[in-house]
Amino acid sequence: MLKEPKLEAKVEGKVVDAEHGRFLLHQMLRIRRFEEKCTELYSATKIRGFLHLYDGEEAVAVGVMQALRPEDAVLATYREHGQALACGVSMNTTLAEMYGKQEGCARGRGGSMHLFDAATHFYGGNAIVGGHLPLAVGMALANKKRGRTAVTCCFFGDGAVQEGEFHESMNLAALWQLPVLFVCENNGYAMGVALELSEAMPDLARKAAAYDVPAATVDGMDVLAVVAAAQDAADYVRRGEGPFFLVCKTYRYRAHSMFDAELYRSKDEVETWRQQDPIQQLASLLQAQGSLSLADMDKLEQEVRAEIDTAVAFAEAGTWEPIAELERFVYSERRA
Repeated sequence: MLKEPKLEAKVEGKVVDAEHGRFLLHQMLRIRRFEEKCTELYSATKIRGFLHLYDGEEAVAVGVMQALRPEDAVLATYREHGQALACGVSMNTTLAEMYGKQEGCARGRGGSMHLFDAATHFYGGNAIVGGHLPLAVGMALANKKRGRTAVTCCFFGDGAVQEGEFHESMNLAALWQLPVLFVCENNGYAMGVALELSEAMPDLARKAAAYDVPAATVDGMDVLAVVAAAQDAADYVRRGEGPFFLVCKTYRYRAHSMFDAELYRSKDEVETWRQQDPIQQLASLLQAQGSLSLADMDKLEQEVRAEIDTAVAFAEAGTWEPIAELERFVYSERRA
């Protein structure tokens, strides 16, 4: 069983700019309510295939994204709805993609696990565990050769650290001093296997030392802590000093996927982690410093629900790709 978190108070002594705090709260609420709606739509068979939800991990995607710039690239796993929304991918096209409609961000061909949006430099949505780490290294190499200062930010789970691609990618990124920010979303479980049962060294940040890559571990349930740690990490990478490995200790509230019977952990464990909820932590802090009233919170909720309603309507009104188009994109199309 995953070790339960320490339930110390995290509000005392912290101060956050009111406007920035409300922005972070809004972003996390968007992800949380979107995932809840996806659960409902999946149960109604509007969304098909696999569905891996992000509830509980919102502080990681939202916090890290604050350190990135428009020119930076983002790669993620199949649990990528949170990163996509935080990166600026339209909720409309995200949900349409999950519906399989051609108005989706990948024309309905990727679905939940393969979101893609070139306009925001969001390059997946990758279903192979660890398979996108070499892609991040390649993109970073291209940026370095072209003299660009862009950061390639690669999100992956703790399970990917066991894959050979992790070690190969970390080695090459260090050898060539590439501008890659490796972000491990350590939620304690590789599918249904607890970290302590699969890793001889469960302190994942220590693995970076083998490649002389600097690393840090941060509380991934605290969005302010993630913002600060991600900014330091991104600054290091952007200065041209090479890759950085950031481990965010977080927790997913739901099963690995909608097909998961979730027999590997207790309900009590999940409820204990829910007491560390990143949204409630930030809301409590803002309320304590007088920056958020109940009316403000209600307004945020209404704005989020209105955005979700619009996205559902957009997806419902979307169209299926014509049969005549099925062979398109099998090979790259020649440009004029």
